[in-house]
Amino acid sequence: MVLGDCVLRYDNEAGKGDHRHVGGTEEVYRFSSPRQLMADFFEDIARWNDEHPDD
Repeated sequence: MVLGDCVLRYDNEAGKGDHRHVGGTEEVYRFSSPRQLMADFFEDIARWNDEHPDD
């Protein structure tokens, strides 16, 4: 990983709809509510930190 690289991002792009980027992978994300979005995002942050302790 290089400083400034995007490692986690939730996105809603015209023509693509809701999706998320985790590392170099892009996958569909089914938005249901702002509360669930925040819960999913913080869960992904915790998972990333656990899997990449030295980054």
